[in-house]
Amino acid sequence: MKLGHRFLLVLLWVGLAWAPQTFAQPLPAVSPEDVGMSSDRLHRIDEAFGREVAAGRIPGAVVMVARQGQLVYSRAFGKQDVAHGKAMPADAIFRIYSMTKPLVSVGAMILVEEGKMQLTDPVSKFLPAFREMRVSVAKVDPEWPKVSYTTVPAAREITIQDLLRHTSGLVYGEITANTEVKNAYAKAGLYSPDMDFDVRGLPPAKEVEALAKAPRAHQPGTVWEYSLATDLLGRVIEAASGQRLADFLSQRIFRPLKMNDTGFWLPPDKLPRLAQPFAKDPATGGAIRLIDVGHVPDNDSGGAGGVSTAADYLRFAQMLLGAGRLDDVRILSRQSVVLMASDHLGSRPAVPASPGELLLGTPGYTFGLGFAVREGAGIAAVPGSPGEFMWAGYAGTYFWIDPQEQLVCVYMSQAPGPMRAYFRRLVKQLVYQALEE
Repeated sequence: MKLGHRFLLVLLWVGLAWAPQTFAQPLPAVSPEDVGMSSDRLHRIDEAFGREVAAGRIPGAVVMVARQGQLVYSRAFGKQDVAHGKAMPADAIFRIYSMTKPLVSVGAMILVEEGKMQLTDPVSKFLPAFREMRVSVAKVDPEWPKVSYTTVPAAREITIQDLLRHTSGLVYGEITANTEVKNAYAKAGLYSPDMDFDVRGLPPAKEVEALAKAPRAHQPGTVWEYSLATDLLGRVIEAASGQRLADFLSQRIFRPLKMNDTGFWLPPDKLPRLAQPFAKDPATGGAIRLIDVGHVPDNDSGGAGGVSTAADYLRFAQMLLGAGRLDDVRILSRQSVVLMASDHLGSRPAVPASPGELLLGTPGYTFGLGFAVREGAGIAAVPGSPGEFMWAGYAGTYFWIDPQEQLVCVYMSQAPGPMRAYFRRLVKQLVYQALEE
């Protein structure tokens, strides 16, 4: 291929032919064909998401794909702010909700590598309030369809590993079926039906106290249930490092990786770049309420409080694909990344849904230390490879890392609601069908 033709293809497929992009590319950009992908087939992403935007099912999105460490696809679709008719830029900032969890999980593993904590350490080593805990146990009356609850002592303490893999017995009030725990969370300010997944108003000490006093929904280490565990892990990181969570992650991850738009709140000069959802969910008609990230929160919510761009998160994901290293910066060792992307559940049951069912509406995934991990080539109703790891966010964001295919994808949108899993599956199948080698 002549140099001029190759340069034109690069311009087209990193999105410069669609709209001016003044931000720095997150990774070196190449033609998809240079790394075994099809330009024509990647164009199907444009067509599919163009239809979704035109149909009013999604306000807008940014999709970035890298293979072999090089950017092959970057697109912005639809509107950043539908109400004001503002087009979606590639450098739009998104509320990433649970995609904050992998950032915090990597932060915890940095401290493990420094010998400041071990995965087997009890949480009480850093937060003494967790030394003695109670577990809520449901009892069903066989003669009357009524559930009652009693509490029993915890069989053992919660460990750092439990927090990373969501086997701590902590839950989300928005998800759990245990009404005793849900009510305790609501009373303590850990759950509110008025705003999902928002505990940023609790100062760290009060959050720790509230979580310690509320009963566990399961005996520690026995059941996978998605939870506030990563929020608590953030408090552990603060205790072990002596720094505020936002400062620790900025110093150890965000600044080294040049993730300049990632954090827990936005200063006034960046607020105009914040992507906004529809006022009402297209599927349900219900009002959409997302967290206010325009001010410094009382606590940095490690489970749901982050903001980022597709470009920033692509660099984070590429670091993980690079076995803990990106460019000349090493964040983690290769073995730590391997450990995080391994199965840490074994035969433990998952309630009320497995990791894959929760995220994509399909089984086939277990959980590691901060990520869902694909177990095999089959079972899951989406393409992918064994060992692929991923996670997503409540407001519609999603990413995955496929070491076997040397592939990373980040999908950013502000579209919470029941359509989230559909869009995640859609972008996943469209990226994989573009692989040629």
